[in-house]
Amino acid sequence: MKFAVIVFPGSNCDVDMYHAIKDELGEKVEYVWHDADGLDEFDGILLPGGFSYGDYLRSGAIARFSSVMKAIQKAAEEGKPILGVCNGFQILLEAGLLPGAMRRNNSLKFICRPVSLRVENNETMFTSVYKQGEIITIPIAHGEGNYYCDEATLHQLIENRQIVFRYHGDNPNGSLDNIAGIINEKGNVLGMMPHPERAVDQLLGSADGLKMFQSIVKYWRETHVVTA
Repeated sequence: MKFAVIVFPGSNCDVDMYHAIKDELGEKVEYVWHDADGLDEFDGILLPGGFSYGDYLRSGAIARFSSVMKAIQKAAEEGKPILGVCNGFQILLEAGLLPGAMRRNNSLKFICRPVSLRVENNETMFTSVYKQGEIITIPIAHGEGNYYCDEATLHQLIENRQIVFRYHGDNPNGSLDNIAGIINEKGNVLGMMPHPERAVDQLLGSADGLKMFQSIVKYWRETHVVTA
C-alpha cells in the first residue's frame, strides 16, 4: 500500500506521519506538496497536523483552496481512505468533506497532553483492529479542537454511527458530545483531533495509534486481493 502525506505551508506533523507509516507500519509513503494536481498513484491520503498557512482566518480556511484539495476530493469520491489529523481534520471540515466546524478550546488555551478515547465504532476501515468500546491513549496538541455542529447534524452522526471516537472521562476542549473523531457517510474520510501518529510505539508512551494505520492496511489488502 502506498500513502501520501500532504504537506501544506505550516504543516509540522508531516514528519511524524511519515515515520509512522514508513518505520512503524512498514508501508510505502511519500510527501506530497500542496500544489500537486493528482494523487492517482496513492492508495491512502494523510493530512497531518500543524498550522497550515499560519491558521490565518480560521484553522484550515486557506488550505482548503490549495490545488491538492481537488485531488483529495477526487480520491474521496473514489473511496480511498483519507485521514485528517488535527489541522488535517480542520481542513476537511473547511473543505466540506466532513460536517461541522471547529471552535477555540473552552479554556482558550493550547492543550498538549495524552488523553483517553473510547472507540465508538470499530466497523470502519480505520478501526477494525480495535475492539468496540476499547479505551485507548492518544495525545492531543491543539488550540482549536472544540468540535461543533447543529442539532440535526449531531442526530445524523449518531444515527449513522459516524462518531468514531469520543473523549473518555475527560473532555479537554469542550467538544460537543465529547466528539474526538468523525467519519463521512461513505465511511472513507476520517477526521480526528488526537494524533495517532504520535502513539505508534511504547517509547512514545502509547502504541494505540498504530492500530489505526494497521486497520487501513488490513482494509486495503482485503479489498485489493488479486485472484487468479
